[in-house]
Amino acid sequence: MHWLPEPDPGTSICLGFDGSDVDDWTALRAETRDGFMFAPRHLDGLPTIWGPAEHGGLVPRAEVHVALEAVFERFDVRRLYCDPPRWETDVESWSLKFGEDRVVEWPTYRGKQMHECLDRFVTDLRAGRIKHDGCPLTSSNIANARRKMVGLSDRYVLAKPNQAQKIDAAMANALAHEAAADERAAGWPESSAPSIFFLN
Repeated sequence: MHWLPEPDPGTSICLGFDGSDVDDWTALRAETRDGFMFAPRHLDGLPTIWGPAEHGGLVPRAEVHVALEAVFERFDVRRLYCDPPRWETDVESWSLKFGEDRVVEWPTYRGKQMHECLDRFVTDLRAGRIKHDGCPLTSSNIANARRKMVGLSDRYVLAKPNQAQKIDAAMANALAHEAAADERAAGWPESSAPSIFFLN
């Protein structure tokens, strides 16, 4: 699939953030009101996805902060759902800067809530309610993701096949979709920015 450009500046979006430190990737994904999921760009057009191996073994937190602030400046961010482990202080600083009503801690370790989040994401994806930008890093993470059953119930969470096959952008996708679904339920207003059109 061709990697589509991000929407126009001023477009109303929701965000999902899955952070790590020294092993897994850190990813920021977005969804528009009409269901277009994308990786905001930063630096030289790179997606907002960071692998520690490319940064001396540690996710570049300062770069993540700069990229996130640029996204808030470029778009009308309605909600940001963040998986907080090892990023608690960062998430708190974003909440103070951008507002507690917009930046929300959303722990992915909660089995019931995570299953419901993933189930909605998969259902809406299959139904064609959401489309993605074709970001190659995100596509590889989604391809790596596996269902892992929780206990003796029919609930599942996402798991990676092995340590080398990352799924963090897929998790950020699910969080962005959850934020967007909640914003729609709260009455997400129409954006004044041009809509994006999909070619099949």
